[in-house]
Amino acid sequence: MSKFIIYHNPRCSKSRQALEIIKQNNCDYQIKLYLDEPITFKELESILVKLQMQPRELLRKGERDFKLNNLSDSKHSDADIINFMIKFPKLMERPIIIKDKKAVLGRPPENVNNLIV
Repeated sequence: MSKFIIYHNPRCSKSRQALEIIKQNNCDYQIKLYLDEPITFKELESILVKLQMQPRELLRKGERDFKLNNLSDSKHSDADIINFMIKFPKLMERPIIIKDKKAVLGRPPENVNNLIV
């Protein structure tokens, strides 16, 4: 069985709940503390492909940095949005759970069950 990767924020209840589901199913996993371990542009592009999402769909629109950087403005390209998420990782929705070539957003946390076989 392949390993799960969870982009985790321990202060987020949804992230903790998704991790608990992974643990309860005795799955092998790796935690990436994305607020402490910078994500590269290429890595975030790959995550978006696995999530089948556009960069704007991964944005947390209620975050202060979203408003300060006027990210609702359509002038920002996908590359701009990715770069903002790299610079301000709190802008990313969480948790993100990856297994092989698929990924889910753990909102609700039970979405992780779609990756458990």
